[in-house]
Amino acid sequence: MLLDVFGRSPAVRVELWDGYALGPRTGTRVLVRNPHALRRALSHPGELGFARAFVAGDLEIDGDIFEALALRAQIARLRPSAAVLRAALALARQFGPRPPQPPPEEARLRGRAHSRSRDADAISHHYDVSNDFYRLVLGPAMTYSCAVWGSPSTGLAAAQEAKHELICRKLGLRAGERLLDVGCGWGSMLLHAARRHGVTGVGITISAEQATEARRRVTEAGLDDRIEIRLQDYREIADGSFDAISSVGMVEHVGRAKLPVYFRSLFDLLRPGGRLLNHGISFPGDPASAARSQPRIGPIPLPKDADFLHRYVFPDGELHEIGALVTLMQGGGFEVRHVENLREHYALTLRAWVGNLEKRWDEAVALVGPGRARVWRLYMAGSALSFEAGLSQIHQVLGVRPAAGASHQPLRPSY
Repeated sequence: MLLDVFGRSPAVRVELWDGYALGPRTGTRVLVRNPHALRRALSHPGELGFARAFVAGDLEIDGDIFEALALRAQIARLRPSAAVLRAALALARQFGPRPPQPPPEEARLRGRAHSRSRDADAISHHYDVSNDFYRLVLGPAMTYSCAVWGSPSTGLAAAQEAKHELICRKLGLRAGERLLDVGCGWGSMLLHAARRHGVTGVGITISAEQATEARRRVTEAGLDDRIEIRLQDYREIADGSFDAISSVGMVEHVGRAKLPVYFRSLFDLLRPGGRLLNHGISFPGDPASAARSQPRIGPIPLPKDADFLHRYVFPDGELHEIGALVTLMQGGGFEVRHVENLREHYALTLRAWVGNLEKRWDEAVALVGPGRARVWRLYMAGSALSFEAGLSQIHQVLGVRPAAGASHQPLRPSY
């Protein structure tokens, strides 16, 4: 079966539990620890089966995970063949026809998608893991979104500060203005805006652990009188108006059906002349109609092989094509003023996070367990390669709530 999937000379060495090996002797090895890895691959052909095997520890990667993920193209081609059917029958005779249970790290949500209760469960699955684990991966900036790099040697902390400053400049923040940060994470954006630009702010999140840590950081910074952190859904905010709103890494959790509600809610919370900066992951369109068989949102094809991310990382997460997102923003009343794609920056950010995780692997496992640590290693490395290949994008979109036709924007921006 492995010969059928990888050929006789895969890019990295593949070694089985019984000593059999494929490929040249490379510094990176894919270690198939037991037959259960193959059972998982056969029960769910494609990336999900192999991802389950990796999360469960039935399959391991020794060495450079980015090199190992070069095998994804072959894995995606796993289809019924004589070799695959023979392997399936042999495994069924030995272990029975039922595949192993999915690893416990797989999300199992109940209720209606994007209801308030299910959104809270989805966010909790991803973010209520361990603040110490996130600090280990993200570094002291505690910022879980794409940084902005002057060069690959900039450094993660400086690149995250540059991202916060870029958002503040695009929003044109001035001392005394009131900023709402939707999906505020651990409070980093608000802390930067208050310190550097003199604003007051409200941050909302539906992650209890994020809210606790963000409040601690605000108190530690001596900014309790200027920043308020709330455990609150965006649909519950009733104390507008705001001068500006930042939405960083939030739109992916909203869902296509709720985007009109989302953008209209933010529009209503802004004063006339107020600004929204929406920063979120997107995916390219499909002008050549190469994805006719993919799942779709109306005319927009969803990315392929999303099962692993949906089941282990971002349950109920949805990515949107940037043209559709801009249309929905403008449908909510906004005038879109500026769009910028930062996909290369996210690849650099993700590689830095993978480096942090791998350097402190034993600490990470002690904090969240081996299965969840493997989920994060696999998802961040795979995502980095997706951004580098142009299969994923991330856009900042600046919109304003017009005031009797006036945008109050500079004639030429200097972002």
